[in-house]
Amino acid sequence: MSVGIVACGALATHIADIAASDSLDITIYPLPPLLHNRPEKIAGEVDQLLNEIKDKHSRCAVAYADCGTYGALDTVIAAHGVKRLGGNHCYDIFAGREKVESIMESDAGTYFLTDFLVKSFHRSVIVELGLDIRPELRDDYFKNYSRVIWLAQQPTPELEALAKSAAAEIELPLEIQNVGYGQLAAQVKQLLSN
Repeated sequence: MSVGIVACGALATHIADIAASDSLDITIYPLPPLLHNRPEKIAGEVDQLLNEIKDKHSRCAVAYADCGTYGALDTVIAAHGVKRLGGNHCYDIFAGREKVESIMESDAGTYFLTDFLVKSFHRSVIVELGLDIRPELRDDYFKNYSRVIWLAQQPTPELEALAKSAAAEIELPLEIQNVGYGQLAAQVKQLLSN
């Protein structure tokens, strides 16, 4: 049987690309990416899905970083005896923890985007925060931010246009850093190791 991976929906497509290119025998079970707007629910959703799939696979793993669960996800990981991706969030996985820490040390008002967030910014951020209905709240939500950095995994002209649009919607300057998949491929392979 293959390895079942409970994955953040924002990473699932990238993991599928890695699995296909490296002929990895995995089945991906994505959870809704909008859980990131309610990180206190992530651990419970992961726990429930692990319970549902554990008998279908010889082994399971979790493709989430901590993602704002403040250790709650690690409690679930320990209870199931599985592995998860490292880091505090996917920015650590794509850009490297040291680079993210350096960026934040130089400007703590940095708002990060990934390819997924660039593609889904209007739905994931604007609609979820109610800015489509109450745009005057933009300053309340983003007043402490000074810039947007897009940590680009697979940049294209279309994604660059979307990233520029996202930054413009919150009236912040955009910087683009091409980071590729960073440590994602290596960490996925590590999830599959014994």
